[in-house]
Amino acid sequence: MLYTVSRSPYQSNLSYLLALVTPKDDILFLQDGVTAVIKDSEIFNNLLSQSKNLFALKDDLSARGLNEKISEIVTVIDYAGFVDLTIKHHQHFAW
Repeated sequence: MLYTVSRSPYQSNLSYLLALVTPKDDILFLQDGVTAVIKDSEIFNNLLSQSKNLFALKDDLSARGLNEKISEIVTVIDYAGFVDLTIKHHQHFAW
């Protein structure tokens, strides 16, 4: 399943999302959700303990000046990569 997170982790409870994620799932962070993948943050460390399939939308990182602040574990993708993820996963859950 593809999970998309578009809200700031400070405005949504990611712990509920992480309880649903399986090793086959991908999580894409976009819009204000990209703030969740700032390296060495407590929120990001919690994400790493649950999922290794983390993606962030490049344009949203750039818009917030976060390109250099995210972990190298996160795969940065463009809109074509977003489309590829939606093709890969038959189910999508917007968080």
